[in-house]
Amino acid sequence: MRYIEYGSEKTKVSCIGIGCMRIAAMDENTAESFVQTALEQGINFFDHADIYGGGRSEQVFGKLFQKDPSLRDKMFLQSKCAIHDGMFDFSKEYILKSVDGILERLHTDHLDALLLHRPDALMEPQEVQDAFDELHKTGKVKNFGVSNCNRYQMDLLKTKVTYALSADQMQMSIAHTPMLDAGFNVNMAIDPSIMRDGGTLEYCRINDMVVQTWSPLQIGYFGGVFLNNEKYGELNEKLDEIAAAYGVEKDTIAYAWLLRYPAKMQVITGTTTPARIQSAAKAADITLTRKEWYDLYKAAGNRLP
Repeated sequence: MRYIEYGSEKTKVSCIGIGCMRIAAMDENTAESFVQTALEQGINFFDHADIYGGGRSEQVFGKLFQKDPSLRDKMFLQSKCAIHDGMFDFSKEYILKSVDGILERLHTDHLDALLLHRPDALMEPQEVQDAFDELHKTGKVKNFGVSNCNRYQMDLLKTKVTYALSADQMQMSIAHTPMLDAGFNVNMAIDPSIMRDGGTLEYCRINDMVVQTWSPLQIGYFGGVFLNNEKYGELNEKLDEIAAAYGVEKDTIAYAWLLRYPAKMQVITGTTTPARIQSAAKAADITLTRKEWYDLYKAAGNRLP
């Protein structure tokens, strides 16, 4: 497993992270196997959100800590808040209330990181700072970050927030690349040249932030998985070809493609299948060549100018 530095304390976290959105219906034995499989692969990063399963995902995970408190010291625990009741909410009151609920459900006294889940157009940066300050001083949260925010929204938060934003969790896969497309097609009068995010990848690199990629196997916004999808025949052929060369499965190469981008990249998987977790972990040991990376980008239906 390969590790990257996260936050002000430069904590070593695995470049493969486990997304826990789909564990709400797991029984205790299945959840325990799920976590142990990840840990055995050297994966120490687990990602939650207060809305996953209506809080049930965190409850399922928290029962494991009740059973074996030593598990907590083996992992970096991140959760997210801001989405509730059909809106986004960066208010101090909600952030503090949400974190208390998260900690209670997870049966832990602190989060290693808290991300604001989606940007709140009504955000007051001073309120966010006040919430972060209280959470940090009381030891409830060690690091802070955002999810699905562009560079200008982060800069707006920074007008008052004094804590470093350690990560931005954004959707990205070989079949969802708008953050890259605009960079390739600067000043061209075509749709891929439209900068939809303000240069978020570059911003994260400049500010030494971790880029967490969610839905790493998805087509667009929950448009299905591109693996073995007939609409992505050329991409699957290229994935098969490269996977055979490295002696791994094609999903491993799809994750390795994301990790090849030269930032602090972290893939957040959504799988709950042990074999798929093992495949994801292998991506940490693969560094695609520049040609392999570009060949996959083009095989997904993208063209270079």
